[in-house]
Amino acid sequence: MTLILQPYRGFANRAEFFLMGQVFREPTFGRGRPAASRWRRLWEVVCRALRRGLRDREVVVEIAGRSFRTRTDRLGYFQVHETLPELADCEGGWQPVRLALADGTCTAQGEVFVPPPGMRHVVISDIDDTIMLTGVINKAVMMWRLFMQSAESRVAFPGVAELYRAFHLGPDDTERNALIYVSRAPWSLYGTLEAFFRLHDIPVGPILFLREWGLSLQHPLPRRAKEHKASLIRRMLAIYDDVPFVLIGDSGQKDPEIYAELVAEHPGRVHAVYIRNVGRGAERDRDIETLAEKVAEAGSTLVLAVDSLAMARHAAEHGFIAPHHLSRVAAEMKGTEEPAEAHATLQVQGVDAAAAAGEENLVVEEETPTQSATEPGRRNA
Repeated sequence: MTLILQPYRGFANRAEFFLMGQVFREPTFGRGRPAASRWRRLWEVVCRALRRGLRDREVVVEIAGRSFRTRTDRLGYFQVHETLPELADCEGGWQPVRLALADGTCTAQGEVFVPPPGMRHVVISDIDDTIMLTGVINKAVMMWRLFMQSAESRVAFPGVAELYRAFHLGPDDTERNALIYVSRAPWSLYGTLEAFFRLHDIPVGPILFLREWGLSLQHPLPRRAKEHKASLIRRMLAIYDDVPFVLIGDSGQKDPEIYAELVAEHPGRVHAVYIRNVGRGAERDRDIETLAEKVAEAGSTLVLAVDSLAMARHAAEHGFIAPHHLSRVAAEMKGTEEPAEAHATLQVQGVDAAAAAGEENLVVEEETPTQSATEPGRRNA
């Protein structure tokens, strides 16, 4: 069993920073097999199931010349939430962090995202079936893809890398807006998700919102995580209380409902909601149309998008990204096929706050992925 100190990417606002991680032991035997082999991936699943967090270990965190101490909980997780206003004086970007166990047995390097003064949006995105094909509708397929697929074999939706890069850079290509990713996956897959983002050149952010599944040989299925996504996004809205948000998800599960609820709870804070249509049928489309009307009444916009370019066109029209990224998203999509599960054909768009009081608050337009990829200049509504 190997002792590991694993920090997760942290984040900061103008006065404080947040960082978490885990201290655990994990088996290392069996790793001599080729990394791409099915037996190696199966053995990694077993190793993750046998992973054991170490409780009550003292962790020393050094950042920007300051030192902080914390202790692990019963599952080996630790959190640091400290006031550190001097981080606001740096140029923005990633601040290095050094971590060590107080007894000197293990060290690690981490990083914290410090938003630059010019940040205009916080973008929060789901990962499963929004950036990466997971198949959350089919639980058996989802479990296979989560645990048995390597980072190299996981499928990214066409255009997501350039789309998220555009959101990060903003309309003038200089903003470096915060990108925060959410996943239903367990923390044990953090390294795999990091490798997936690097492989597909998707701009990184704090992959904060994984969760503890509590998997073990005695409990092989994940425990339920009530309000997991909504409560964490509410926390981000409180931490970044001086900037608006953009929320991105998919139609496969409850992202539209969760996001519509958050828009209603925080009037004026969410400028747009983008939902990737992963094709659950006409009834689901009608449900999301109803939610789009409610979002429009609350002063925001919900777009049920056929693909990455549909999101990009709306974002460019509303000043969230630079227009020249449209051709780059289209170029990234060219020659690639949407995953079979992503057979969306309907785009639904609520209007923004200024238009919500007008004659019409919902636009429905039929569109195919092929049209979307080849006609970047055509308006959505």
